Amino acid sequence: MKKINLETWNRAEQFQHFNKMFDPYFGVTIPLDVTKAYQFSKENEISFFGKYLHACMQAINSVDNLKYRIINNEVVAYDIIHASPTIMREDKTFGFSFVDFDENLDVFLKHLESEKTRIQSSSNLFPERNGLDCIHCSALPWVNFSGHKEPFFGEKDSVPKIAFSKVNREKNTLSMNVAISVNHALVDGYHVGLFSEKFQYFLNQ
Repeated sequence: MKKINLETWNRAEQFQHFNKMFDPYFGVTIPLDVTKAYQFSKENEISFFGKYLHACMQAINSVDNLKYRIINNEVVAYDIIHASPTIMREDKTFGFSFVDFDENLDVFLKHLESEKTRIQSSSNLFPERNGLDCIHCSALPWVNFSGHKEPFFGEKDSVPKIAFSKVNREKNTLSMNVAISVNHALVDGYHVGLFSEKFQYFLNQ
């Protein structure tokens, strides 16, 4: 983790402006083609959720501004951002997880499976390890949403929030809407656009 120098940062004025707001978050919903990712998952008998979550984290870690966080009104950049998806239990409650990111898909899937096992055998809401070096995300595979609103504590927050919709089939193409909410003090529309492009790229790998 390193501190961003606000004296030399080219977004310092934008940061100061949006950081004064009560709710500086903005969100968009992006349609993505998940056809190849789904086929890859089926052919290799792996979790489709794990595959697209890994692609999402590859994209997150490819965009510097999505790795920035606000701590005590200072901006810091983390080296690696991990995943914190909600994971449902058999009784339909859920727990928050912390899944270590790894560029290697097989390693990442092992981390994800370990967190699933922990949550299924526990009633705890929060994981033992938690922090700002993650994204908060959840899958809503029952809902074909075109817009999404995240809960807001009313205090300073800088962790990106992501939600994945139900997969839709049209002819031979599968698509999924992805809602992303980010703190405008750190992230602009340009950076969300980069994330979208990179997410689609990694989904196709």
